[in-house]
Amino acid sequence: MPSIYLNIRGYNNALLITFTLKTCEFYMPKFDPKSFQSLILTLQHYWARQGCTIVQPMDMEVGAGTSHPMTYLRALGPEPVAAAYVQPTRRPTDGRYGQNPNRLQHYYQFQVILKPSPENIQDLYLDSLREVSLDLTIHDIRFVEDNWENPTLGAWGLGWEVWLNGMEVTQFTYFQQVGGLKCRPIMGEITYGLERLGMYLQGVDSVYHLAWSDGPLGLTTYGDVFHQNEVEQSKYNFEYANVAFLFTCFEEYEKEAKNLLSLDNPLPIPAYERILKATHTFNLLNARKAISVTERQHYILRIRTLTKAVAEAYYASREAIGFPLCKAH
Repeated sequence: MPSIYLNIRGYNNALLITFTLKTCEFYMPKFDPKSFQSLILTLQHYWARQGCTIVQPMDMEVGAGTSHPMTYLRALGPEPVAAAYVQPTRRPTDGRYGQNPNRLQHYYQFQVILKPSPENIQDLYLDSLREVSLDLTIHDIRFVEDNWENPTLGAWGLGWEVWLNGMEVTQFTYFQQVGGLKCRPIMGEITYGLERLGMYLQGVDSVYHLAWSDGPLGLTTYGDVFHQNEVEQSKYNFEYANVAFLFTCFEEYEKEAKNLLSLDNPLPIPAYERILKATHTFNLLNARKAISVTERQHYILRIRTLTKAVAEAYYASREAIGFPLCKAH
């Protein structure tokens, strides 16, 4: 594969620029549709073809793809949305020091949101499985009723788990309420568990054995990328996170969110980000066992009160400008 190399050197107080054509020594192997990164790319391409906007992950710690503003905030009001994105997810209490083959404190979800939810959403999902090379004629796909609720977000919905040969790989939810407000119209959400789906496609029994990619430097596994992170983050989450510091952080994030929501012209999006920070701090305190069962419910209520206020402020802000995305569509 030819490459152009740029040579720059001085010549009589001026720059002389020449180009040299050389052969690249890197060999790029054939695209592997079953690698972890290819799974993500395939899902992105598929949903882009269905008309989804492919957005980027939330750049903060969240416990689920639902917490991304593209899902949580865009579920509110009548404005339509069709989007998909990968979301790194952190759940401190799920860490196992890198010793459990399928349980992690940091993992990936692929989120699809469609509002209003199309009648053929399940068919679209099944076609996406075919797209990642699953032969549905030989695999057992079941939709098992499993309604969803997130107390801290004040959100709930009707839905199903999707089982692939007895293993849950996806959660389907039809949002009914977010932040205590009814969803009108109802939004459909599809959340793929990427590691589980990838393990099945690759036929491995440990997440750390997943082929992440295969490039000119050889095979890169999921373990190469994340095993040390799992070990160290588990130690931090369970043993070394400074409890006094975390309690202070929670109080400050809560105070800042309240201040942003009490402005004459509230700022619901920055306030929501502070709430996400407070929520992750709460999850770290939970991992450190610094909060009793009774206190835990109190903290959840404090977070829920804030997310409800954010939902109301965001809805009001969109209503004040006439829900412009309705007109655009």
